[in-house]
Amino acid sequence: MTRFFGKAVRDMAANAFLTLVTVITISFSVLIVSTFGLVLLNISDLLDMWKGGIRVMVYLKEDCSEKKRPALEHSIRNLPGISDLKLISKTEGLMRLKSQMKHQPSFLADLKENPLPDAYEIALTPSHHHPDQIYRLAASIQQMDCIDEVEYGQLWLERFAGVLGLFRLAGYALGGLFCMAGTFIVANTIRLVLYSKREEIEIMRLIGATDGFISTPFYLQALIQGGAGGLLGTSLLYLIYFFAAIKVQGYTAFGPVSIRFFPIGFLFILLLSGMLVGLIGCFISLRQFLKG
Repeated sequence: MTRFFGKAVRDMAANAFLTLVTVITISFSVLIVSTFGLVLLNISDLLDMWKGGIRVMVYLKEDCSEKKRPALEHSIRNLPGISDLKLISKTEGLMRLKSQMKHQPSFLADLKENPLPDAYEIALTPSHHHPDQIYRLAASIQQMDCIDEVEYGQLWLERFAGVLGLFRLAGYALGGLFCMAGTFIVANTIRLVLYSKREEIEIMRLIGATDGFISTPFYLQALIQGGAGGLLGTSLLYLIYFFAAIKVQGYTAFGPVSIRFFPIGFLFILLLSGMLVGLIGCFISLRQFLKG
């Protein structure tokens, strides 16, 4: 095996430019895929944080008397996904609004009466934070007596989920494209080496060398190139993460935010992915060459 490894290294050194192009292409493949994955991971964390603060606001009709409210509250509490139910009186609602608009007091200065209705503020269990589940819950509440309107920021939630889906799709498409490019370049690199050594390979065959014996150095070469590309791509990803973490870390409208990196186990998967791209490209070239 040491002899095979040494031969693979010598072949790469003899074709240094092609080897460098292959390693860089594989590294960019890994970098593109992992960057999209890391962004999706942190956006998902941000979305989960936002979902943790989701409140469904249920606005009551003006003619909803206090006698009807206990039965209404009981019906709402019995729905799946309800973790808490709190009555927000119109007076408390106006106080909240004034607090939120304390920097623009002129908007509320001319109010002669409270225009807000009484409302219920509903907190959801973590298992019911999916947009479809919230939609079904809101639709069920909307059909109850005394309910005027149910609001939960549905437009923002749907748009955010849609953008997240498009971003994920773009990541898959670009990742697949770069992986195909990496496989193609590895295949052509190995093919060029094979053709440059075709006389040597023919002699090896004449003296009884098996296809496995001939192929082993090339598979090792592909593994080394793929591993180097995966390691380089992962290292570049960490540098991007490091500088992004410094810029992003702080407070947003959602609260304190920090971005996280992939766990160690996933980094090994990225490294193995680069090696797999190399092996596939090598397999394609060897299959075509040895058949010929």
